Amino acid sequence: MHFSHPSRPGAGVFTVAALAAALLLGGCASRGPLPTFYDFGPPAAPVAQMTSAPLPVLVIADANGPSWLDTQRMYYRLLYADAQQSRPYAYNRWNTPPLQLLSQRLKTRVAQGGVKVLSTTDAAAGIPLLRIDVDDFSQNFDSEKQSSGQVTLRASLFRGHQLLDQKTFSRNSRAASADAQGGAQALAAASDAVAADLLAWLGTLNIPKE
Repeated sequence: MHFSHPSRPGAGVFTVAALAAALLLGGCASRGPLPTFYDFGPPAAPVAQMTSAPLPVLVIADANGPSWLDTQRMYYRLLYADAQQSRPYAYNRWNTPPLQLLSQRLKTRVAQGGVKVLSTTDAAAGIPLLRIDVDDFSQNFDSEKQSSGQVTLRASLFRGHQLLDQKTFSRNSRAASADAQGGAQALAAASDAVAADLLAWLGTLNIPKE
């Protein structure tokens, strides 16, 4: 690296400053690339509204799940190598923890189906409450070049402390590419499919009136 000649005014100061800048840039470069952030993207076209919604008003609680789904890390599994190990992507993140992403998408899709969706803070006595427990939300690699997004959750419908009904939903969506971007798209598609199944289930329930 070339520095100014020391006989010139301020050369010593310039040399120190230049060296410090070079070390700072080197330190920044050693940290690696900046992470890329993903979410579910805009919702797909609205699902068909239920013709006779048995639940005109519904409280949907925020989804519960494992602690690793309450962070922005993106995880995947290599089913062909070690299905028991969950691995994080190094430079890819969710822009919001998956539990929050999934909660918001389910609320949006159920509302699109004709149900007035309330939060737990707006709940009134007697309004049914839907609780969501997430069992699986992961990108699974069947091989080095093929992966899919898997979403499995358990929906429990309550009125007060009474369990009205419960059902487990599971959807798998093939990823278009074997990387984080493909995984994010596949998990968004699987989440939308689960939301459609959930809405169809709600439409079949015979909810007793108080």
